[in-house]
Amino acid sequence: YKCAHAGIVFKEVNEAYTTQTCSHCGSLPESRPKGIAGLGIRKWTCSGCGVAHDRDVNAAQNILAVGHGRLTVGIPVLSRQPL
Repeated sequence: YKCAHAGIVFKEVNEAYTTQTCSHCGSLPESRPKGIAGLGIRKWTCSGCGVAHDRDVNAAQNILAVGHGRLTVGIPVLSRQPL
């Protein structure tokens, strides 16, 4: 209710696989940390694109991307003009 009162859009995002999906290439690589045993793995490298990830930062980037995707539907993209 606080977001609505402030004019802010709030949407819940399903966090499933956000720590395991590469935020750079979008793949779910074999090298990802998996299951309960993978919870102790805090850093991993995507076998698909080679980008190194911190588990929590990667999840936050994936959640942010989902949120931005929802907010930008129908909004035209503005091109950057060189100064």
